[in-house]
Amino acid sequence: MLPYFPFDQDVFALRLGVRALRADEPLIEVDAPHYPGELALKARLLAEPRLRFGALPGSEAAQWEAVRLVLPLMAREHPHHFALETCPDGTWHWTNHLLGTEARFTPGDAGGLPHAPLDWLGRQVQEDLALMDGTREGLPLIAGHLCFPAGWCLEDKLGLPLLDVHAPVPDFNAKVGPSTAKLLQGLKPGRPVTRVNWGISATDQLDLAPWTRGEWLHLREGITAENAGARCFMRLERQTLSSLPETGTVLFTIHTYVGPVGAEVEDPERRRRLAGVVRTLPPDMAAYKGMTAFLPGLLAYLERGC
Repeated sequence: MLPYFPFDQDVFALRLGVRALRADEPLIEVDAPHYPGELALKARLLAEPRLRFGALPGSEAAQWEAVRLVLPLMAREHPHHFALETCPDGTWHWTNHLLGTEARFTPGDAGGLPHAPLDWLGRQVQEDLALMDGTREGLPLIAGHLCFPAGWCLEDKLGLPLLDVHAPVPDFNAKVGPSTAKLLQGLKPGRPVTRVNWGISATDQLDLAPWTRGEWLHLREGITAENAGARCFMRLERQTLSSLPETGTVLFTIHTYVGPVGAEVEDPERRRRLAGVVRTLPPDMAAYKGMTAFLPGLLAYLERGC
């Protein structure tokens, strides 16, 4: 099963569902069995002529601050997988045991890494990463490393304020947009928060950028009560938000997990909850999540076992 099941009631509700990250929870999660494959996929995607990493001029300091926050946490929280040595001359020695790679650099030195700081950091983690400028009105998106998006891309979002980034989400700005902006503006250093977002797709493909639709759109057809458990996939995004106090930036991480719906609803109570959520999903939200075509078959599958 996936590490999260984000349904605590049997009706759909648009809500943030944010809570403080506990002391025993890592900021960056490591799904070790899938780590090498997902990082190899990232490398292939980043080599394509598409905007998978983008950054506005002047975002370099925030990118470096993200590196200075994340690497020590990874080394401390996952010591079997990563090691960080900070030398007296200011040089950092990073070892990634999962990839068998090392890097030596001085934070802030533009020539010390083979890629921009946030892009290089994104090549060490399974998460997608984004930076929002908390010092400017609207919290614009100033940099992003995005390989596993659920239907969006940096080309459309980079430079936009928070509410414009989320404008396509039905009712988001009207119902939770202001509270989301307030949450981000009120984040305290060293006190990250987390939430889990969800979707259901007809593919287990991690990269669902808009230009990939031709690869999987046909899979939405022919889903029935008999096959929905195997052909529909739960897609979870474990998200975190952290304050970077030196630059006033917010670091947004997204770790995407995908698994067959059938494996997530073997427990009858889970099945009942998900059936209720799917049954009460507003049509515009179902369309936004890309579920309209297979919704009847999925619901019939879920209700058959309730």
